[in-house]
Amino acid sequence: MTQPSVEHVPRTERMPRRGVSLTVLIVNQLLAGVGVASGMALAAILVADLTEVTAMGGLAQSASVLGAALAAVPLARLAVRAGRNIALATGYACAFAGAVLVIVAATSGWAPLVFVGLAAFGAAAAAGLQARFAATEIAAPGFEARSMSLVLWATTIGSVAGPLLSEVGDEFGRSLGLPALVGPFLFSATAFALSGILVGTLLRTPRAGHLETDDRAEGARVEGARVEEAPSAVPKPAPTPARIGAWQALRTAVRNPTALVAILAIVCSHTVMVGVMVMTPIHMTQHGLSIGLVGIVISIHILGMYGASPLMGWLVDRIGSTRVIAIGAAILLTATTIGILAPGDDVLLVPLALGLLALGWSAGLIGGSTLLTTTVDERLRVPLQGATDAAMNVAAAASAALSGLVLGIGGFAGVNVVAIIVLVPLAIAGLRLSMIGRRAAA
Repeated sequence: MTQPSVEHVPRTERMPRRGVSLTVLIVNQLLAGVGVASGMALAAILVADLTEVTAMGGLAQSASVLGAALAAVPLARLAVRAGRNIALATGYACAFAGAVLVIVAATSGWAPLVFVGLAAFGAAAAAGLQARFAATEIAAPGFEARSMSLVLWATTIGSVAGPLLSEVGDEFGRSLGLPALVGPFLFSATAFALSGILVGTLLRTPRAGHLETDDRAEGARVEGARVEEAPSAVPKPAPTPARIGAWQALRTAVRNPTALVAILAIVCSHTVMVGVMVMTPIHMTQHGLSIGLVGIVISIHILGMYGASPLMGWLVDRIGSTRVIAIGAAILLTATTIGILAPGDDVLLVPLALGLLALGWSAGLIGGSTLLTTTVDERLRVPLQGATDAAMNVAAAASAALSGLVLGIGGFAGVNVVAIIVLVPLAIAGLRLSMIGRRAAA
């Protein structure tokens, strides 16, 4: 009887150089942040002007979010088959085509085409969300949340710069003879092209869904088993797990109370953030505030979304995912309450509400994503990631579409009231999980 060391444990994956891979992901997120934010900052106003219907402005974000939802599962499948680099490059190529379609649609005045372009534009958001999971796959054991948060933080620079470039892009577009509000999409197309080339050629990660902690857990299991092994035996490769579809993985996960909290944290946080954020520019312009001020407020919002990511990642590693999720829900409740009470032309409370909304989103996304990644079986991991991202974007698309109607009926306060209602399922699931934990401890 021999006891094999960890070095004798079969390794199905070779860990790439973390520094290079993490740097590629960081630069990519910076570029993609410029692409998404510079175009979407004025997309609602562009659609409202093009259709001459204010309520249609919400459909701009809705089309983009729906496009992200449609792209999430196919990109996850592509990541399994061909690797994260190919999946991410494909997402940014689709977004590049979408930005071009928006420019063509606005130039020709054909409104239906702009929604097609914005849907393809949404593939960039799906790719950016998938990049956070790629960061966990190159992380050292125990640092998955912090690695994810660093990649999300990298989006800060590009996402904050994007809205601030809106006026510059608009003027640049006008100088080329393009209609108003179209110029920023030129910046988007350029950024997406660079992002696709970068990740497609330089990014290297292990097999999609594989964490280094999986290898260490397997090594500990084998070492503890004291299996009998001939000295000259050749290790056999690990068996390939049965393929599981995205929706099957989702149906399996929701029966687990912990996984359900993780899924709802991601879905509810994103839905609340999108529903309120997309109506804020229209709400502000209706109260006489300038496009430049709108850009500043959106930049503050995006700064809160991504700039606080390292803090949220550190908190997850220190106090746990579920507590960070609870903190995020409390912050979202505070932000929406301020949104209900604040006057539309208040240049202090409106940015404060949108900044807090972003912090709550960051806590919910990082806490939920880490909990989702570390509490499910490896064979469920990637399909469940794709299904969860698709679900959160479908819910957010519906929220963005309905928020325009809610704004017209109940004003900005009504939009925030609906956002509070969206948080109720997360609160119920969280209380249920807490009760289960207390009973188990007792």
